[in-house]
Amino acid sequence: MPLTSTELFYIAIGLLCVGAIFYRNAHLLSGRAGKAGGIEILYYVTALAALVIGWYFNFQYLREYGAQAGWMHWTRLLFVNPASASGGQDLIIANLLIYPLWTIVDGRRCGMRSSWLYFFMSLLTSYAFAVALYLALRERQLRWNRAGQGAAAAAAI
Repeated sequence: MPLTSTELFYIAIGLLCVGAIFYRNAHLLSGRAGKAGGIEILYYVTALAALVIGWYFNFQYLREYGAQAGWMHWTRLLFVNPASASGGQDLIIANLLIYPLWTIVDGRRCGMRSSWLYFFMSLLTSYAFAVALYLALRERQLRWNRAGQGAAAAAAI
């Protein structure tokens, strides 16, 4: 079944947000940060899998519930039984409270640009995608920082 205009809209704004993150952190893609390490590649692979699987199920939800579909309805469905409620409360607390604090505070400490965008992106793509992408770019940022310290130390000699 082809994608609907609503699904294409969500894909477009999700990818625009991802693009904004890469644009704001384009310096990390330079040679100074070096090649991606194994853990960074694992984060990218995990992010891609989470994005595809998350969008698949979210689009299934949109198609199944039609006019009922929306944030409030989706959230209510998280609490239809104790098992899903346990996972639902974890997702809500982690994504809406902990994740923005983590990415904004840790991102600033590491020198990441526009780290608030990761929270916004998590609402448009997938929480797991946003976490994995944040961790991948954090690895790159830390390597970039270390390379700059090495260059500064060499210039001081």
